[in-house]
Amino acid sequence: MRLEPNNIQQIGDELAIAWNDGTESFLKLEMLRRACPCAACGGEPDVLGSVSRPHVTYTDKSFQLIGFDLVGGYALQPRWADGHSTGIYSFTYLRRLGQPSG
Repeated sequence: MRLEPNNIQQIGDELAIAWNDGTESFLKLEMLRRACPCAACGGEPDVLGSVSRPHVTYTDKSFQLIGFDLVGGYALQPRWADGHSTGIYSFTYLRRLGQPSG
């Protein structure tokens, strides 16, 4: 069975995801934004494979979710109040972000 969300809702400062395997994830919006996988936030490898990490600055609007789109049946693309919207979070990445650390 391919991992897919059945329902995605913003509840306060969290994104709640009900998965098709019956589990749920609750992701803090600030953590979600700071985990943005786009090249502008996370960096990208150069021709030698070295990753240069950009310095990213955030404002209060950086952590305000104004909407999201589903991408190709495999990912979620959030839109943030500061205009950032290039991060594409695969469902498996979102699921991993929602796992308890430790």
